[in-house]
Amino acid sequence: MSNDIKTMKAWQLQGFGIGNLKLISAAIPTPGKNEILVKVGAVSLNFRDKAIIDQMYFPEMMKFPFTPVSDLSGKVVAVGDAVTRFQTGDRVVSHLYGNWIHGKQHTLETTSSGLGGPLDGGLAEYVLLDEQAAVATPSFLTDEQAATLPIAALTAFFALTVHGNIAKGQTVLVQGTGGVSMFTLQIAKALGAKVIVTSSSDEKLEKAKALGADEIINYKTTPEWHLEALKLTGGLGVDHILEVVGGENFEKSVDAAAFGGQIHVIGFLNGTHSNTAMLTIIFRAIKINGILVGNRDSFETLNLLLDQHKIEPIIDTVYSFEDAEKAYEHIERGAFGKLVIKVS
Repeated sequence: MSNDIKTMKAWQLQGFGIGNLKLISAAIPTPGKNEILVKVGAVSLNFRDKAIIDQMYFPEMMKFPFTPVSDLSGKVVAVGDAVTRFQTGDRVVSHLYGNWIHGKQHTLETTSSGLGGPLDGGLAEYVLLDEQAAVATPSFLTDEQAATLPIAALTAFFALTVHGNIAKGQTVLVQGTGGVSMFTLQIAKALGAKVIVTSSSDEKLEKAKALGADEIINYKTTPEWHLEALKLTGGLGVDHILEVVGGENFEKSVDAAAFGGQIHVIGFLNGTHSNTAMLTIIFRAIKINGILVGNRDSFETLNLLLDQHKIEPIIDTVYSFEDAEKAYEHIERGAFGKLVIKVS
């Protein structure tokens, strides 16, 4: 990093609501002994980022002001005296929960280490990260592609493998065609599963088919999509369902699940409450897994799988740094794959 560069541009969230997202000038920070300074190449947006702004996601944890957005990729330009994991020049990707290194289960302490809320995130030209809150970037990916991994890809991988113990030949159903869903499709196919994709758009469903989806269901023209899923599985039901919608949709996921099937709850696009039939869950021995992304060990294992199969992230749109607000607005409309903001 040039010595004459002392300030940077950063987006700062100064309160709840998109009107409180401000582009500011700030001093480039200096890394502490266990920190790395990253020149950000790109960030990607998740529903979590919008939920934080809209006061839907653990609002009691947020302390203003802070830099939003958890998922970033870039290059290390300075390191603290005690850093051992990285050196200047390394390409890195952020890990959402820097203190969750190993283990299947997160803790309350885990959520307190979240980047982009409550801790400063990546929507800035330079960002400080604890060296534990980053992994090496897969060499075959660009910064724009790599920025999509920390939440969407890791959530899909952690759900299917660590919680789901997915087996070759099992069936996976993904809801919609957003970032997590498309990564689930790609990862599940790489692991030998059969995949059903639901969407309200025939155009997006055809794109999913081109990416390897075995079956597709338009839930707008087939509102009883759970019955169609049962039919497509010969009445057996689905082994793994990635629940991203929430609300009343969760009840249909329960009805579509196989005996002993698993529902990986990762989203709440249409609500956070459901009137689910408990007897169905009990009778069919359905396992409900609440998925809060994943640990760093799994992130590094995921990156090996991506490299092995040369899985390239699906990006809907890349916005400029100055157009960050437009990217947030796009979340409301939905996307095919990920929304990315190019920083440098």
